Amino acid sequence: MPNSLTIVGVQWGDEGKGKVTDLLAHDASLVVRYQGGANAGHTVVVEGRKVVLHQVPSGILNPEAFCVVGPAVVVDPDTLLDEMDTLDLAGINVSPDRLAISRQATVVLPYHKRLDTLREAARGAGRIGTTGRGIGPAYEDLFGRTGVRLADLCDADRLFARLDALLPERNAVLKFLGGESMDRNSIALPALALGARLKPFLRDTGEVVARHMAEGRNVLFESAQGTLLDVLHGTWPFVTSSLTVAPAAFALSGVGVPAHGGVLGITKAYTTRVGSGPFPTEDTGEYGEWLRQKGGEFGATTGRPRRCGHLDLPALRYALRVNGVTALALTKMDVLSGLSSVPVCTGWRFGDTVIDIATPDLFSAPGLQPILEDWPGWAAPLDGATDMADLPVEARGYVERLESTLGVPIQLVSTGSGRESTVVRSDPWA
Repeated sequence: MPNSLTIVGVQWGDEGKGKVTDLLAHDASLVVRYQGGANAGHTVVVEGRKVVLHQVPSGILNPEAFCVVGPAVVVDPDTLLDEMDTLDLAGINVSPDRLAISRQATVVLPYHKRLDTLREAARGAGRIGTTGRGIGPAYEDLFGRTGVRLADLCDADRLFARLDALLPERNAVLKFLGGESMDRNSIALPALALGARLKPFLRDTGEVVARHMAEGRNVLFESAQGTLLDVLHGTWPFVTSSLTVAPAAFALSGVGVPAHGGVLGITKAYTTRVGSGPFPTEDTGEYGEWLRQKGGEFGATTGRPRRCGHLDLPALRYALRVNGVTALALTKMDVLSGLSSVPVCTGWRFGDTVIDIATPDLFSAPGLQPILEDWPGWAAPLDGATDMADLPVEARGYVERLESTLGVPIQLVSTGSGRESTVVRSDPWA
């Protein structure tokens, strides 16, 4: 039995990682959010109640699991505390006994959000599709060695010194982009108040993760966004600002690669994308709109409508490789009910070449054409099915054909938004 399991999206995000993390956290001792920020929204539905988590790990809904926000997460302390307060009002215990936040995590401050919004507006037609949450500028500060960390919010002298060093340059950029400069005290005083509230949660989270792993406990690593949004391995420059792929989980969390572990890739039964960037299998007609409406494909964080299209097997094969995926969870199967046939992209045609495994540089290549095959559809609804025998034969065939084509076992099949609406074909922890 692996004592670590990494959950990673193998498309452009929004694959259903929150639901799967919530489901598997039932058997986890520790759940670690290892990258991203408040730009990601993981939606979990438990007993009909919808909970959207942006920075708190999805495992918080399991009262037995301890949760960690790692050092590579860029933390917006204001919205994090709002999220924690909302969970507390819902009767979910969010205390230092249940949640640890890395004191090394970089802080998202008001000037990051302002820079994010102004830069996106300045790009015009070349917009990336940022959420405006300040994630990119915060990561720039992290890798530029100029950021503010959560520990700094607990030391007024250090915070004032950091801001005195940072703000002249940040204000110059803000003015260049047409924005207003920001005052040190207007940033520091609210930040110090937030730091005082967060101080009891701040820990050396790498030590927490390493201890749980050394004791052989089940540790679940939760990613945000998806593989094709990875800053190195995605469809650059239309990507997020962090490493989203599964192998990064350990380095970003401050632990070594475990001797025993698995990687569970999460994919929808079709494909979606939010924001700008290439999307070879996008359907801009009636089928794409049907998927959007039936699947409720609107961003959990921004509310923006998602672009929808056909399942892309060459893109999935690429994502399986860069993540080292050992098994898959297939979500949104219930959305496809009612189709007589389901179009699936089995390859790409590029000139005289047929491509079976994608590479990100080809996604926007002129003349690239998806090769679509119609797989048998099914009429009966799947909502609430918990056993493969409950699925129509065509739906079972879709799962089995996909499993055979990709060469990776499909362990979970989601048949609805609720935690209980899941077919467990085999236990990912086993």
